[in-house]
Amino acid sequence: MSQWTKLRKIMLQYFAESRWYTILGATAFYGVSSYWLLYAANENALIAQADFIYWLAVTASTVGYGDLSPNTSAGKLIVAFYVIPLGLSIFAMVIGRIAAWVSGQWRKGVMGMTSLHVSKHILVIGWNEQRTMLLLNLLLQEREDMTERPDIVLCVKADITNPMPGIIEFVKVDSFNKDDDMDRACIDSAQTILIDNPQDDVTMTTALYCSKRNPQAHQVAYFNDDSLVGLLQEHCPKVECTPSVAVEMLAKAAFDPGSSMLHHDLLSVDEGQAQFSVKIPSDSPSISVAKLFMNLKRRHDAIFIGYAPGGQVKEMVVNPPLESTLAPGDTLFYIADRRINAINWPSLDAE
Repeated sequence: MSQWTKLRKIMLQYFAESRWYTILGATAFYGVSSYWLLYAANENALIAQADFIYWLAVTASTVGYGDLSPNTSAGKLIVAFYVIPLGLSIFAMVIGRIAAWVSGQWRKGVMGMTSLHVSKHILVIGWNEQRTMLLLNLLLQEREDMTERPDIVLCVKADITNPMPGIIEFVKVDSFNKDDDMDRACIDSAQTILIDNPQDDVTMTTALYCSKRNPQAHQVAYFNDDSLVGLLQEHCPKVECTPSVAVEMLAKAAFDPGSSMLHHDLLSVDEGQAQFSVKIPSDSPSISVAKLFMNLKRRHDAIFIGYAPGGQVKEMVVNPPLESTLAPGDTLFYIADRRINAINWPSLDAE
């Protein structure tokens, strides 16, 4: 094999890959060689300091303003057969490389292969097809009424692409228990973690892992088998478990017709009234249930239904006595048309 053939193969390999250092090297060679050829052709006006860089850029990109041009016959031939063809080739390589990089980054994002840089986000772990899509849509609707709108991140093992590109963030992992994979979903900085998998055993192990990685996050796990709820809460008492209630709703509707529709209405955010919650600020005074009930209805057209002392949802008090008192840090639950963001807390305890 001749030296020329070897050199040609090496050059084809480097230019076919279009790596950045190859492009930068070719651009430097192009600039230096063009300068010396124009210098040899006595094109002094074209190689004068910054004018040369300006002229070479507009010529190579075919903009060609015409304010600077070769004057000698040799200079015109050099520009016609060397500067323009080689400049176009390098310009095409740069544009192609940029387009390939942008396309690659977009493809990685859609495929869930990139590492995210988010915090205080809602992390949804698991894929249940239509149920997960419904969950994402409900989260997006709920977020519309919030003053601070957290990012929503979907983390899956299923072989899918981002179901809502440009709307939610997406991460595809091999395991929900692997640090390198879950770090890409920023699990340590998530504010809320929702776990919903078709297999309850995966939900169980994922909940245990998430509790270890981010014990401060509000975690909710959905189980098809109610017997696993107690087992998880023995090890992770802070995890809020939501077992399936389809059978309970069926029995309730049998004796109290319309119960299933009522609960659907309270859970939905786009059909009639819905149920919301809010924590009483630490600088707010204590509030009596009697005054809270009346003023919440009078001022916000909302109905108070219960509260969680100290924000502990496992100690929920529904329909408390009128003489009860809510303290700062308690979480109250109410029914309203939409979430109430601006509450004048002292006014709720006023006469």
